[in-house]
Amino acid sequence: MEKPELSIIIISYNTAKITVDCINSIIKSTKNNKLNFEIILVDNASTDSSQNQIAKIKDQNQDLKIKTIYNKNNVGFGPANNQAVKVAQGEYILFLNSDIVVLDNAIKKLFDFYKQNQDRINFLGGKLFDKDMTSQASAGPFYSLPVIFAALFLKGDYWGLTRYSPNELKKVDWVSGACILTKKDYYKKLRGFDEGIFLYMEEIDLLYRAKLNKFTTYFYPDAKFIHIGFASSGSKSSPIINVYRGFLYLYKKHFSAQSLFFLKILLKFKASIAILIGKLTKNRYLEKTYEKALKIIEVV
Repeated sequence: MEKPELSIIIISYNTAKITVDCINSIIKSTKNNKLNFEIILVDNASTDSSQNQIAKIKDQNQDLKIKTIYNKNNVGFGPANNQAVKVAQGEYILFLNSDIVVLDNAIKKLFDFYKQNQDRINFLGGKLFDKDMTSQASAGPFYSLPVIFAALFLKGDYWGLTRYSPNELKKVDWVSGACILTKKDYYKKLRGFDEGIFLYMEEIDLLYRAKLNKFTTYFYPDAKFIHIGFASSGSKSSPIINVYRGFLYLYKKHFSAQSLFFLKILLKFKASIAILIGKLTKNRYLEKTYEKALKIIEVV
């Protein structure tokens, strides 16, 4: 059997239906375009019907190259992707979240554009949309202290200060980890995702290290995907808690002690305001979430 040129990597965790929807959208998108690819699916010890559904879709599509890895524990997003890359046969790898739905011919468009421009592009992301086809902010600048301030206090996404979704090809600092195409050699040179990050900010760390290694990252709007978002995050509080953890981890790893000190001030101020608002409005969710966030700051 001919060796695949592209390895599409998907990580699932208790997302049976949307994982199946994701795979079906890949199959539909690539049906008539002669793209030589494999799908590598890593399941992080799901307790729903994910593993049965994956086995079923694999049986139904025996003409496709689908590899499966079933972990006994939830090892996290980064480690699971690293596992998949180790068995990937493709020269190119496309990381797709399980909550992605591929639109039209998006994978082929992204792949062809990358190959045509690989002399200047090392990492490439597509354009993501919410389910209602509203553009989803999925690229942006690295999280310097001013950018974090804008994100926490100035509705930075609204003004395009922190995250955005360009309508033209754009060189950016980072693209969403929900859809990243690169060469396996580049990924291996960076030693993959940092396995110290369990969930959230993995792509920021990876692409920050990519920039330090003189690699470029671009956003390509002509390849379009729906991204449901937060499908494997657990409770409503989890995204906020994990973003706090992510910011603190990045700053402890990459920046000075002084920068980490000022980051903690910003995060504490945001949490304190949110807790106060929670108490005044009797919003226990808000209050409890940011009380947990404060505790995370204290142990770093």
